Amino acid sequence: QVQLVESGGGLVQAGGSLRLSCAASGSRFGINAMGWHRQTPGKQRELVARIITGGPTDYADSVKGRFTISRDLAKNTVYLQMNSLKPEDTGVYYCNFVLSGISQWGKGTQVTVSS
Repeated sequence: QVQLVESGGGLVQAGGSLRLSCAASGSRFGINAMGWHRQTPGKQRELVARIITGGPTDYADSVKGRFTISRDLAKNTVYLQMNSLKPEDTGVYYCNFVLSGISQWGKGTQVTVSS
C-alpha cells in the first residue's frame, strides 16, 4: 500500500515563502512522474508543477518564476519551494506520484496566503 505524506503547508503573508514536501512510502514501483496540484476556492484542481522521469519539468503559467519543484529519488520525496506567494495561491495542495502508470494522491495540505 503506497502512502503519500505531505508537509509544509501553513499561513503566510503575501510575498512570503513556504516549502512543501511529499514522501512516498511503501512503493516498490518505478516513478513515472512526481508533482503538485492545487485546488483553489471555486476552481477545479489544477497542475502546479510536475517532474516527468526522463522528460520535462512543467509549471503552471501562474507560478513560473516563483515556484520551484525538485526531488530526491533516494528518499522518494518531491518538494515545492514557493516564493513571492500571492493571496491567489491560497488553496489545498496535493502531491501526486505516477507509479508504474498508476496515479497516487496525497490527502492535501492547506496553504493560506494573507494580503
